Amino acid sequence: MNSALRRENHSRPEGLEKSVELTSGEEIYALARALFPICRSLTGEGQRQTLRILREVIDLTVHEVPSGTRLFDWTVPREWNIRGAYIADRNGRKIVDFADSNLHVLGYSVPVERRMNLAALKPHLFSLPEHPDWIPYRTSYYQENWGFCLRHRTLLEMTDGEYEVRIDSSLQDGTLCYGEFAIPGKRAEEVLISCHICHPSLANDNLSGIAVAALLAKELAAKPRRYSYRFLFTPGQIGSIAWLCRNEGRAPLIKAGLILACLGDSGAFTYKKSRRGDSLIDRAVARALSDRGAPFQTMEFSPFGYDERQFCSPGFNLPVGCFMRTPHGCFPEYHTSADNLEFISAGNLAESFDCCRAIIDVLEEERTLVNLLPKCEPQLGKRGLYGSIGGASGAREREMGLLWVLNLSDGRHSLLDIAQRSGLSFRQIAEAAAALEERGLVQERKPEGKRPRVKGKIENHG
Repeated sequence: MNSALRRENHSRPEGLEKSVELTSGEEIYALARALFPICRSLTGEGQRQTLRILREVIDLTVHEVPSGTRLFDWTVPREWNIRGAYIADRNGRKIVDFADSNLHVLGYSVPVERRMNLAALKPHLFSLPEHPDWIPYRTSYYQENWGFCLRHRTLLEMTDGEYEVRIDSSLQDGTLCYGEFAIPGKRAEEVLISCHICHPSLANDNLSGIAVAALLAKELAAKPRRYSYRFLFTPGQIGSIAWLCRNEGRAPLIKAGLILACLGDSGAFTYKKSRRGDSLIDRAVARALSDRGAPFQTMEFSPFGYDERQFCSPGFNLPVGCFMRTPHGCFPEYHTSADNLEFISAGNLAESFDCCRAIIDVLEEERTLVNLLPKCEPQLGKRGLYGSIGGASGAREREMGLLWVLNLSDGRHSLLDIAQRSGLSFRQIAEAAAALEERGLVQERKPEGKRPRVKGKIENHG
């Protein structure tokens, strides 16, 4: 079943302006801050509340898939909601309270209301001895269980005796929700941007990805585009499986894709390649990151991680990679209460956003050209493309860009190829290509069977 959630009246997150032309780090951070208190999971009201807030940023369509729906080898689980939970000691003092942190309850905990001693309670308690003041994040999505996550310091202070344990939750038939925002372009081929929306109050993983994706979609919707763009906001794993199962016929339109996660910390950028390893998105990200001149790392594909593993499953093998700063599991704050709003920053989010924009710029401008005057070099000076006085700052690079584009525009080398071989930035090559196109010296290669008209017959000399 497909249905759009009703738009509800609620205030726009403070700091989030609707008409900002150039997205700022403060705007991205404001959206993450507005989403931070919500208790999200695979299903439930937390998802719906999150998607309602995102609908204040972009015109999101929200789909709901009923519990029990078969999705390839998976089944949509029952919907989970929680209203409160606590552990109280013999004096009625709440020593663990869901109201203080939504990480305190094991995700998808079944309802519990009982009294029990510490020995019986301990198997249901999760803490981090190495970080005694942090609360861990734990879930049990597909096996019924219950539990509490607490600071290890609190666990050490618990003494023998009876405790009141209460989890006011429900696990019943409902729906799984995901959001989708499509932006049509000149081409039917699509660029996919996806992020997971199933984590509660965790800022880097993955409110950073959600906020960057939403505001990137907002900015792209206001610009002319070659490609069409599709943004997905889904619960991890089961959400992307749901979209793929319901859009199997559309999936081949995906020309390139990125999973966005962990974009708010201060680590260097990391890109995990698609299963193909050498697709357009793999090359575009590598070029955009290389042109920044700052350290970054590239990871080969592996079938573990975020939703890229679903899009890259062998039955689809889509060109989808994962763009991060510090990878999941590689920073100590990962899946703990220390992954809070203080762990991310507006500056880091802005830098991540700018990198995503640069990657999209490469995707949009990448093409293969044909030199229309391939016999020797055309005279550039009479076309205003060569400076009359040498030595001007930047002139050498601009002229080299023109010469490289002319020389390698043979219908076989793309602009990415030319940037790689020349050692110039993609921006320099793209600007040179645009200048040459404007003067009628090169044009984009036509599909097979439609060759561009080349001025002057080319002869073979044996």
